Amino acid sequence: MEMNVKTTWQGKRHFLSQGPSGYQVSMDAKEEAGGEDKGNRPMELLLMGLTGCTGIDIAMIIERMRLPMTGMHIDAQGTRREEHPQAFTEITLTYHIDGDIPPAKAWRAIHLSEEKYCSASASLNAKIIPQLVLNGQSMPEEQEESLNG
Repeated sequence: MEMNVKTTWQGKRHFLSQGPSGYQVSMDAKEEAGGEDKGNRPMELLLMGLTGCTGIDIAMIIERMRLPMTGMHIDAQGTRREEHPQAFTEITLTYHIDGDIPPAKAWRAIHLSEEKYCSASASLNAKIIPQLVLNGQSMPEEQEESLNG
């Protein structure tokens, strides 16, 4: 399977990129690096792509479980190397999910995304640490074990 993206220089450090979906994304460097702050930083987009990928997976999985999800947002915190290339070494994904969803099923959806479906996380060489906040309450991962059996 192939995917093509075209990225075009707009001057200085500014680029516009377009993929098969037809939507454009603006990327630029910070002013200290010669940019003009006309777009997202590429590494921001990498984290955004990861949260979008796993979010889509989880929404689909929970829908297939026929559970009523009323809201979800994902906070990503990436830790990068000090030296170049400043790759992400660790990414904490905090899933804030609202609805009448048992913690074990929410964890199941998170793990299915992480281990089976999310192409973005599979493409990264960073350690990904999931956390779950269900209806405003932090849920430890041990809750998943009650699903088995």
